[in-house]
Amino acid sequence: MVTDSPNPRRPLLIGTDAPPGESPHDELLRGLRAEPASIAPKFFYDALGSRLFEAICELPEYYLPRAEREIMDAHGAEIAAAVGPGCTLIDLGAGNCEKAERLFELLAPAQYVAVDISVEFLRAKLDGLQERHPQLVIIGLGQDFSRRLVLPAQVRAQQRLFFYPGSSIGNFAPQEAARFIGRIRDLAGPGGWLLLGVDLAKEPAVLEAAYDDALGVTAAFNLNILNNVNRILGSDFDVRDWAHVALFNAYESRIEMHLEARKELSVRLPGGPRPFLAGQRIHTENSYKATDAGMSALAPARDRRQPFCWYDRQRRFAVALS
Repeated sequence: MVTDSPNPRRPLLIGTDAPPGESPHDELLRGLRAEPASIAPKFFYDALGSRLFEAICELPEYYLPRAEREIMDAHGAEIAAAVGPGCTLIDLGAGNCEKAERLFELLAPAQYVAVDISVEFLRAKLDGLQERHPQLVIIGLGQDFSRRLVLPAQVRAQQRLFFYPGSSIGNFAPQEAARFIGRIRDLAGPGGWLLLGVDLAKEPAVLEAAYDDALGVTAAFNLNILNNVNRILGSDFDVRDWAHVALFNAYESRIEMHLEARKELSVRLPGGPRPFLAGQRIHTENSYKATDAGMSALAPARDRRQPFCWYDRQRRFAVALS
């Protein structure tokens, strides 16, 4: 698909205004003042956090990318046949854009829109992507789409395919996930699609190993969120004072990640210090794991059009097109 061009395109990067409501500063402060304290997982993804997540995807314990790729390799032609050529491919949480790029040859998109909260990381990736695909119209959208997704006029309205791979939909509680998918369907329009990756419920030992690897990469990823908080709030978290905790909550069917204070300490925050007792935790992520009933809710039939749903051979992961 790469061709020489005397006038190569440049990717268009649009940093949108924050949606109305709570600022990142205020959202973080509210979570850290709460009991129990929490930090939203979107704050993992500063430049270093995005690179650490790339490393997590290479770990033997983190089966999700390989299971998803197995499905896409086996059923990519079916996806392309259902969507048709010339779509507007909108990649939510694009990261390094590799998953979407693997679909370019099959889908032949007319436009690729990469949406990610980490604008500088996205900028570097889009430059390389445009060099490899000089004829493709590429737009980068720096936006926190978990709050509100606003598509600028440069994004084509025709034949939209929203791509939300991995297990990021699991960061939403079930009712929140349903509302999020409803908003995406509205933006897709009557002829649009959502291509969604979903991690499935399985043995707790497998899940916990995926979020607490032997090399400690996931621990570094979790701890780095404190560095990002320090930049945003001017706080003084010391990552050496905290330990990574990952556990499976069977009642909620979700993996939880926390940071646990190694000792009694006090953290400087705007408005005054926040004390933590030894063993007290900050909740940083939920990752819900879908049951069969949960899959039906995430990929319901739409406009008399039945969804497609595929699984890897070990039935660890699912990809739905609806």
